[in-house]
Amino acid sequence: MQLMEKEEGENQTSVTEFILLGFGDLPELQLLLFLLFLVIYIATVAGNILIVALVVADQHLYSPMYFFLGNLSCLETCYTSIILPRMLASLLTGDRTISVEGCITQLVLFGSLVTTECYLLTVMSYDRYLAICKPLHYGALMNGRLCLQLATGSWISGFLACTLFMCLMPQLIFCGPNEMDHFFCDFMPLIQLSCSDISQITPIIYIFSFLDIVSPFLLTLTSYMCIIVTILQIPSTTGRQKAFSTCSSHLIVVALFYGTIMIVYMLPKSGTLKALNKVFSVCYTVLTPLANPLIYSLRNREVKEALINIARRAVTLTKNPN
Repeated sequence: MQLMEKEEGENQTSVTEFILLGFGDLPELQLLLFLLFLVIYIATVAGNILIVALVVADQHLYSPMYFFLGNLSCLETCYTSIILPRMLASLLTGDRTISVEGCITQLVLFGSLVTTECYLLTVMSYDRYLAICKPLHYGALMNGRLCLQLATGSWISGFLACTLFMCLMPQLIFCGPNEMDHFFCDFMPLIQLSCSDISQITPIIYIFSFLDIVSPFLLTLTSYMCIIVTILQIPSTTGRQKAFSTCSSHLIVVALFYGTIMIVYMLPKSGTLKALNKVFSVCYTVLTPLANPLIYSLRNREVKEALINIARRAVTLTKNPN
């Protein structure tokens, strides 16, 4: 009897690493996928760092909207750096293993940044709500102190989510299959491999997911409902177009981010949808951070002007180094 208990205890600690299957079912496309994701990663990091640099360097972008945009771009750089380098190494070397500790660390950081992004997008929608619905009071309401408090609160919310994950994850024991049909360590695929009783952990995760993802989404949705009602009340077509242009970029980012998250986490994982799950996961973990700087730079006149000014200064310095 004691021997059986000993063997059972040993089995419960036998899994020390996971195998992320990723895109291993496409062996002939590994090099192509590596090059594709490498270009995406370089473009994502460069684009978001450029947005941060423009917000810091150009005085015309010293406003609450661009302050929050700088925070979002900084977050996107961290966000994509948690997932893509590991995936690139796997595609290049063929080594799909990741330690249990490394997997949990990736999950914790990923969950923290997703939470932060949800709150940041909500803060940005609130900023647009004040700018469009209460323009006369916007300067007084959205002051520098409130901007700092809202941005700090968003990052702290992500840190609290990180703390929650750190408290819950050590309770999981992995003693069975260690193959995860994903390209990064996500929550649902991970707990499906656990031998522990997850009946107490899962409700806690769902409650906090509602508070940290669904609640910010509902607040963002409410802000945009108020914005749309206000815009429709503007008598002139030109006025409506001008008002909508100030929030259209953010609205596209919100739709892209929450749309893909809903598809990944709310639709049933069966049949064709299960096969497409990784594709939609790529959309919000890889393509959304790439799309954000493109959307804000191509659709925003002030960002384009700041970019042109920086380019002109660079050309001037090149021609006249002294």
